[in-house]
Formats: sequence, C-alpha cells, structure tokens
Amino acid sequence: MHLPRQLGSLHDLPDSPEAYDEVLADVTEQALARLTPEGNLEHPDCDDDIGDTSLGITSLLALAWQRTKDPRLPDAVRRSTDFHLRERVYTDDNPGYPNLRVRGSGLPYARYVLEAGAHPIGDWPSTVWSLLQAVNLLDLAEGLLDDERTAALRDLARGYWRWLTEATFFNPQEAGNQAIGCVVGGLMLARHLPPEEGERVRERAIALYTDEIRAHRVRDRGALLPPEHGGAYDNNYGPISLSFLAQAHRVSGAEIFAEDGEAVARYLDARLTTGGFDVGGPRYSEQHSGFESVLGLRYFGHRVGADLGRYRGDTSWGRYAVKPDGGVDGHFAWMLVWQIQDTTPWHRAPSTEPVRHQLRAGGVSVAFDSRMTPSLIEADGTYLLPAAVNRQHGFGPVVDGFLLCRPMGEVRVRDVRAGGLAAKLVTKPVVTRDHVLRHVRSLYVTDGTRLWTTVAVERLPGEPYLLAGLPYVSDDGDRLRRVGDAEVASAGGLRLTHPTAEGPEYFDARADTTQEQAAFTLAADPRGYGNPDEGWSHLVASTAVEATPVPGGPDDLDVFAVRYGPGDTFRASFAHTSDGLTVRTEAFTAVIGDPAGDEHGEPLLTLSG
Repeated sequence: MHLPRQLGSLHDLPDSPEAYDEVLADVTEQALARLTPEGNLEHPDCDDDIGDTSLGITSLLALAWQRTKDPRLPDAVRRSTDFHLRERVYTDDNPGYPNLRVRGSGLPYARYVLEAGAHPIGDWPSTVWSLLQAVNLLDLAEGLLDDERTAALRDLARGYWRWLTEATFFNPQEAGNQAIGCVVGGLMLARHLPPEEGERVRERAIALYTDEIRAHRVRDRGALLPPEHGGAYDNNYGPISLSFLAQAHRVSGAEIFAEDGEAVARYLDARLTTGGFDVGGPRYSEQHSGFESVLGLRYFGHRVGADLGRYRGDTSWGRYAVKPDGGVDGHFAWMLVWQIQDTTPWHRAPSTEPVRHQLRAGGVSVAFDSRMTPSLIEADGTYLLPAAVNRQHGFGPVVDGFLLCRPMGEVRVRDVRAGGLAAKLVTKPVVTRDHVLRHVRSLYVTDGTRLWTTVAVERLPGEPYLLAGLPYVSDDGDRLRRVGDAEVASAGGLRLTHPTAEGPEYFDARADTTQEQAAFTLAADPRGYGNPDEGWSHLVASTAVEATPVPGGPDDLDVFAVRYGPGDTFRASFAHTSDGLTVRTEAFTAVIGDPAGDEHGEPLLTLSG
C-alpha cells in the first residue's frame, strides 16, 4: 500500500518556459474541445468548487494567447468571459449562508455549489478564488477584451472584494490560506482601480492582513505561523499559504509579506525530512498539495537558501487541478498563472546552518517538535513517527508505563559538526510519575547514512525501555510505501511490538491503514472537517520499536543506544569520565557533559570521528 498523495518532489517537475508552454498547450486543446455554445469551460463532472472554475480556464487561455498569439483563443476568451458574467454571478443571498453581516447587499459572490442553499458554507473561499481569477484576467486582458467587457469584469472584481470584506465576516473558516488569498485579491485589484480608490483598497488589504491574520499567528517550533483551520500549520494548506505570501510580496513589495513568508519557509524547511516527507495538520495529515505550492516553495526557498522543492507534492496535480479522469479543472488556475509568470529558480542545495528543530545530513534527518522530541525520523529511506504507549506519544524512556519526554523546564540544545558527522544534544528536564525530577540527555549523531541515538537518564526503577519510534513508510523513489518494520539496531535488547487490543485507538503498522485515515476516525468531526492532529492524539497504543538499557553502563545511569539505518553489528560502550559521559561507537566518540551544562547552563558536547 502506498500513500495516495505524497508522490514526487515538486522541484522534479520541469519548469522551463518551454515546459510551461506545453502545459498551456494542453490546457488550450482541452478547453477548446470542451467549450460549449454558451461559453462554459467547466469540467462536465464538476459539482462543487465550481463557481470560479470556468473563469479560471479563461485566465489560462488569456495567458496562453499572450505567449503564443494562437488565433483560436480570443473568441474563446470573450465567450467564456461573457458566460461567467452572465451565468456565474450571484447577487441574491444564498439561503442558509450563516456568515453574512449585511443581508440583501446586492453585492456579487461566487457559489461553491450552484444550487441555492445546497452547500453555502463554501461560498467565501469560492468568492476569493473568483476574485483571483478575475484580477488575473484583468492583468491579461489587453488585446483580448474590449472596454465594455473589461469594465464589467473590473466592476465584478470590485463587488467580490466588497462582499468578502463588507457583507460577510472575514475569514469565516479560520483558514489562513483563504484569508491571505483574499488579501492578494485586494492587492491585485487595487492596480486596476483609479489611483485614490486603488490606494484605499491596497491599505485595506494590508490592514486585514496585519489585524486579522498576522495578529492571530500561532507559535509552533519557535515560529509564528498564520493559523490554518484552528491549528498552527497544515502540511497541505501551509505551502499554499506560502504561495499566497509570495504573490502578495510580488504584487505589493510590502516587506511584511517577505518577512512572514521567510519565517514560514524556515519552519517548513525544519519540519520537512530530507526526502520531502511530512505528516500532520489540522485539516489534512497526508493529502499534500501539488502545483499550488510551487510558487511559494520556489520563491521563498530561493530567498532563505533552502531546498524547499524537495517537498513531496501530489504530482497528479503537478500542473493544474484535475478531475478523476485527469481532465483540467479551473480551480486554483490563478496559482498556475502566477507560477508561470514568476521566474525565480529553485534553490536546490540544502541549508547548512544548524537549526534548533532539525538535524539533517545526507539522507538522514530528524525533525523535532516544540518539546524537542522527534516528530519524524528518516534514515536510509525509512520514516518513523512517534510511537504511542498508554495515550502518550513520542520518543523517550518509559518506566512503569510512563513516557519521559514532556519537559518540566527549559530544554537545552547543542549542535556540533566534526569530520563528516553532524550531532545534536538535547537536555530535557522531566518529572516521573512519582514527581522526581530527572534529566534526559538525548544525543543524535549522523554520518548522512545512519543515525545513532544515545539516551541517558538517572537510574530508573523497574524495567525501563526506550520508545524508539513507529515504523511508518519507506521511500520507493516516486512513491511512499507503508511498512511495519524498520532497520534498527540496539546495543541493548531490541524488540518490535504491536498493539494486542483492537479498535481505532490502536494503530498496527502491519495493517493497510494510513495515519490520516486513523486520525480522521478518531477526530471529533466528520472526515474533511475533523482535526486529524487532535484525532491522532487520542491514539492509545501503536506499533513501536523498543530498546532496553545497554548492559554494563555506568552504575548511576540508564543508557539506551539505538542505530537507525544499515550496518553491521552495532557496537557501543559508555564510561563516566571527569568530562562527563563518554560514548564510543563504531563510527564516533562523543563526550556528553554534565546535565548542569556550562556556566550558562548550556549543554556540553564534544565529537570526533
């Protein structure tokens, strides 16, 4: 079984002018074959997300004509523009729509579903999307639309903006990508209005961003992020928000969008594995975006010097939105227009600056959460998630069923590189079930192929073990395959356990179930609305790699030693010296200093190959 949405890295898609001309040629042939006598360019099977789609195809045809001057396109652009103005503009309130501030405003909006009252909750983002399609077409209208059509389209875009910002509550779904998209629509519209009116719209757009989006950012892993469906970051919608921030900066030049986009980009770079895998989010855990992410990943990856294009996108949407038959759908067409117009090159080299929430070298990476517990480990093309035991999730020592990974105090981090090795030492104060304060020191060392993890903690009672991860997927190149095991070695005892109970609260890695499916099952709301991060947090137990302490270690410590990735017999020895705990393996020697740290309390670590 493969994950259905995380396919190839997005920077593998050709993005030369010639490649984009091929994309537009494909769109052109599909659209001309589909165009109805009424001028409709919607996919025949389109049902929802429909109100903006014909106009989206129109904007792509306009871009194609500007690049190729194909004589078949002007008539198609005019007829399809007329169709949208005539058939897809609604001014009567949609029955049941709950987010209006002004009843009977008469302002235009776009419907998520055409039937009155059928599914009005989606009208706000559909109107944002229609605004974006309209302003793109205005940008491309020269030589295609006469003055009358251009004026009608401008008035429509102006009306969309007013409906979004005056007639309704702003951002009613608490979706950062939709809200920033609305801001972008205002910024682009402002350029088509008389100077005084345009400046008012521009100021209003930036004020909405500052007051309604930026002021409500959520902190995660040290970064402030635009909230997405009630959470800090969604790995499907987050990169789309990054694309909106890129377009906002391209259009306005306002530094606030560059600053915030760079912050999101650095955050994404830290949480993303070397192989481009990511998991988690308040809307979708694994359903990744495709071409909608390219603009932001490319634009801000270049700005911050990170290879964000390694992000594994949904390459079935690698060029444009598609229906199940593969036919083009105009939804998100505005993003393809911007992606083609922007000429920023991909930055393909990894950032070499050590960052707090990631350790990365070669084909190995560890992403850490806000508590500096691994959220994802990658080694030799296999990915491990935090395992679950007794409703507790993470990596760390377990004693009497209690997982020691939740910090009770400041977590200290030290990064060291030496002789082709990269290391991170995390010192974390924790409290046991009996309220005893202990210090867990976790050392992560990689040579780019393998990852060694050493965890030391004051001697624990009973029979402690290290919870060392849930094997989840393996990299097949252009796809990720579900797995139930991983290549892991231990200098002590090692076992792979599976839940003995059945039910949705127990995740067995041997089953053909994805993390997202399990998370939605446990979420409070139906699929598509429930928070999978919250659902996954209800997991009681999972498949887990478990390691027992290394025999013959220091008398006052329990030491656990695990290696992820290929290799012969794992050898590790430990000794207390005057400098701290000396760790010797087949690949390195490290000295972990006293938990008290240096004169500032910071961790002490030396490393040699």
